[in-house]
Amino acid sequence: MNLPAPIRTYFTAVAPQDGAAFAAAFAPDAIVHDEGATHRGPAEIEAWWKAAKAKYRHSAEPLELTEAEGKAVIRARVSGDFPGSPAMLTFTFGLSGGSSGVFIRDLRIG
Repeated sequence: MNLPAPIRTYFTAVAPQDGAAFAAAFAPDAIVHDEGATHRGPAEIEAWWKAAKAKYRHSAEPLELTEAEGKAVIRARVSGDFPGSPAMLTFTFGLSGGSSGVFIRDLRIG
């Protein structure tokens, strides 16, 4: 599956030391919606990601990529330390780009 670079980074970052590269995939005004909470900006998003990795020790394997309303929609198998693992989740990415590259603008996980 040919994922856009920032989405590929989202799914390949696994260890805490990957946090800076993970955060760099997000636009300065990026928003992530997950588990009923909203996280804004790369620093807050990186902190959310590190906390989730520590709590759930999860990984996500992208299985299907489609497009809807100009957004990349990815179905992924998520495995980790949580009830119901593994679970199929949908990751909906909005991307933005310019001369400095392509970034994740918004992400909704559900």
